[in-house]
Amino acid sequence: MKKTLTTLAAGVALAAFATMGASAKTHKLTYYCSAQEDWCQLMAKGFEEATGIKVNMTRKSSGETFAQIKAESANPKGDIWWGGTGDPHLQAAEEDLTQPYDSPMRKELLPWAIAQSESAGNRTIGIYSGALGYGYNTELLKKNNLPEPKCWKDLLKPEYKGFIQMANPNSSGTAYTTLATIVQLFGEEKGFEFMKGLHKNINNYTKSGSAPIKAAARGENTIGIVFMHDAVKQAVSGFPIKVVAPCEGTGYEIGSMSIIKGARNLEAAKKFYDWALTADVQSRALEVKAFQVMSNKNAKSSPAAPDLASIKLINYDFKKYGSSAERKRLLKKWDDEVKVLPQ
Repeated sequence: MKKTLTTLAAGVALAAFATMGASAKTHKLTYYCSAQEDWCQLMAKGFEEATGIKVNMTRKSSGETFAQIKAESANPKGDIWWGGTGDPHLQAAEEDLTQPYDSPMRKELLPWAIAQSESAGNRTIGIYSGALGYGYNTELLKKNNLPEPKCWKDLLKPEYKGFIQMANPNSSGTAYTTLATIVQLFGEEKGFEFMKGLHKNINNYTKSGSAPIKAAARGENTIGIVFMHDAVKQAVSGFPIKVVAPCEGTGYEIGSMSIIKGARNLEAAKKFYDWALTADVQSRALEVKAFQVMSNKNAKSSPAAPDLASIKLINYDFKKYGSSAERKRLLKKWDDEVKVLPQ
């Protein structure tokens, strides 16, 4: 599956991008990335190789990146934001922090990617999708004589106290998706009761959404609430991680991409946008063991990737839970009613 950057640049599908760096207006790109670090690096280096455009990359979680873009809105520093959960991308669109773009690549994308774009006035677009769940370290579970969790509500059992990690929803799109999923799955009142019960068993709220399962892979944590593809990555890398799709059903993300309003290198941002939607580029996710479902119809996928068709997915309301008002309200309620509780 692996190709060198040089081979990729020479490929027929990307040949059109090989001369894109000629214009003085497109000689550089400031790129904010909210996917896994190695994937972010691959995209930055791949785009440089394909176009000659110099990429200045910053990697932060989606919540942190949204906060940065908002803080810089009076004097934008970034050009394009790639990856991370769709909710903060939708909020950025609503708050006029990103700008519309109608890519010629849209015709090659799956319907959910286009629906994501249309819901935001074409200020963002879906680049991948993945279901929420959790993973656990089978060796640590056995060592601590813990039962195998299969459902969300299993995580509330007192025997799991101190054995679970999730990210902080203020900084992590993964964790915000968890919060929004639980509220949609159980209703707001019961959903927050669930989050309070879960809080008692949490040993640490991490900044990054994938950190809990990485800690489980290292043997520093037992159960990590993450997107299932992040748990799969650790499992296929040889760590004793088992992936769980919760029995009650679960939410999912549409990872997104947006051009920042006021981008200093707008033409370069549009070129990256189009390039990132091609099937060949999206297929390269497998090189860094990223097991999301990609948005281009012709992108390659791994048999190890979670099969979304076999997972009980809720009808996740992206428009509501990606709205600025609802996101702020839920995060404040979580801060006021959950995070402050003793553990």
